[in-house]
Amino acid sequence: MNWDRHIKNFEIHLRLERSLSTNSISAYLSDLHRLRQFLDYKGISPEVEKINRDDLTAFIQWSAQLGLSARSQARAVSGIKTFFKYLLLEDIIKKSPASLLNTPKLGRKLPEILSVIEIDRMISAIDLSQPHGQRNRAIVEVLYGSGLRVSECVELRISDVFFREEFLKVTGKGNKQRIIPLGSAAARQLKLYMDTTRKNITPKKGFEDHVFLNNRGSKISRVMVFLIIRELAEKAGIHKTISPHTLRHSFATHLVEGGADLRAVQDMLGHESITTTEIYTHLDREYLRENLISYHPRSKI
Repeated sequence: MNWDRHIKNFEIHLRLERSLSTNSISAYLSDLHRLRQFLDYKGISPEVEKINRDDLTAFIQWSAQLGLSARSQARAVSGIKTFFKYLLLEDIIKKSPASLLNTPKLGRKLPEILSVIEIDRMISAIDLSQPHGQRNRAIVEVLYGSGLRVSECVELRISDVFFREEFLKVTGKGNKQRIIPLGSAAARQLKLYMDTTRKNITPKKGFEDHVFLNNRGSKISRVMVFLIIRELAEKAGIHKTISPHTLRHSFATHLVEGGADLRAVQDMLGHESITTTEIYTHLDREYLRENLISYHPRSKI
């Protein structure tokens, strides 16, 4: 069985058995193709049974020399480990050369966030007289008001919006569904968009149930949402590196700063680990200290 077949079967494994998203699978495969290029470049046998830990370590070092960030290197290590674990599971190899592969250390990088005032400035910068002004207003309100990922926003369906109950049903990473409350401002602007702009667009076949459409009747693209957010930030005079994810970070941060329960925020964001939520919400030491004093039974002794 050749390398291409191994990777193809691994892709099927990720999609069907691991239920990973298209983006995650694409990232894994990209790293594996880069590994193969490295092996060819170094004249190392590409047969998976002959690859050893030194070969993989050399690949990670080579990736660093190419300028890949520590985070990208860590992702590559994770993907390689998953690949060889799969080969082990399929009895293609007897021992994984990646089991002891070191992962580059990652610093605690806090994401950029916007203040409530900056978000208000962005919303005020939307020209509602333009054809897609109300759509863009609804997108900003939903991203900030419910903490959606950009992929979840562009895939949001009309059948998953429940105005009366005030929640959204969202399909996130790994096709996992979660229920997210829909804030009053987001609900108001979303309904206004659906009752006006959205009603006047004839959807293309296959996009009848998508909420956010472009002027051709197809679902709006991730790239377009990025461009909308960055253009609004520029108009609002915000000099930060802004993306749709910035609104998600801001959503979580403002909730925690307002006293929301961290577990509730974790559920709304769709995080498997509470550690990820802590990073996103920028919990500072003073906040943690106050919670310890207030709620831990031994702190009052």
